[in-house]
Amino acid sequence: MKNWIAVAMGLMLAASPLAFAQEKGKADEKKAASAQAAPKAEEKKAAPAKAAPKAGEKKAAKAGKKEQQKKEPTAKQKAQQEKMKACAKDAGAKKLKGDERKKFMSTCMKG
Repeated sequence: MKNWIAVAMGLMLAASPLAFAQEKGKADEKKAASAQAAPKAEEKKAAPAKAAPKAGEKKAAKAGKKEQQKKEPTAKQKAQQEKMKACAKDAGAKKLKGDERKKFMSTCMKG
């Protein structure tokens, strides 16, 4: 029994340098990749920068985009939203939870 334990410990010690070598190889690959990316970052810094928009201009541009993205719901969508609100209110009044609530909401929305 002691021999098996000694053999197992020996194998573990013999295998551990291999595991560390694999991890070191991965770390070296990451360093090489970051070294290749570093010149690109320096090139960006060296390139003349365009005039950056001011903070107020950025906010105004974002607000304009949001307004363009938000559209008024159609009449059909509004009707569905109202139906959903009514069904949810009814389910809350009946104190339904879980699967019972799901079933109720499904039938309410269909009908």
